[in-house]
Amino acid sequence: MYFPSRHDAGEMLAERLMKYRYEDCAVVALTASGVTVAEPIAARLHCLLGLFLSEPVKIPGEDVTLGTVMQDGDFLYNSNLSKSDTDEYYGEFHSYIDAEKREKFQHINRLLGEGGAVDPRLLREHVVIVVDDGLRTGAKLRAIADYLKPIKMKRLVLAVPVASVEAVDEMHIVADELHVLSVTENFLATAHYYDTNDTLTHDQAVEKINNIILNWR
Repeated sequence: MYFPSRHDAGEMLAERLMKYRYEDCAVVALTASGVTVAEPIAARLHCLLGLFLSEPVKIPGEDVTLGTVMQDGDFLYNSNLSKSDTDEYYGEFHSYIDAEKREKFQHINRLLGEGGAVDPRLLREHVVIVVDDGLRTGAKLRAIADYLKPIKMKRLVLAVPVASVEAVDEMHIVADELHVLSVTENFLATAHYYDTNDTLTHDQAVEKINNIILNWR
């Protein structure tokens, strides 16, 4: 399934989520481009819009995510990896991994200074709707779910226009509810599924987040 734009895909997801219009809810995007999808959802639901800042640390030369650096500096290991796998990767690549963790956290700190990041405390006792423009793997979802575990939420809802079979399998594990408009076995680059490549820079995403109340409808 293809979409005219990320904004149009967000409108389609918003229609599915209107049951939350009169509940305490918050919409949180996983990426700046995900904000384009999330904005019409938050506008229709009249709720908070924010951005989760996180950065994956991958093993060099392999399509394996060792873990994720979160916006508070925590490093969450990929829970799909066994402890022996984690120890083996860290033993072989520890210098590279430590350097990557420092670099990723420095990048997150720079973005935090520009605003837009959601305060996890604001999600307490809310229906939390996590949104992205496309998901090829479930690694980031697992990290976000682990990060949110200490927060007493009413419900964790995941909403994406397009996702791989692997990501959907992960969504079933970590979420109370999921909305995926299109599931694909051979996931290509996310931009492939949109006629208009309406991605956002971080600054543009922050502007949308700051203006969300003006766009409630």
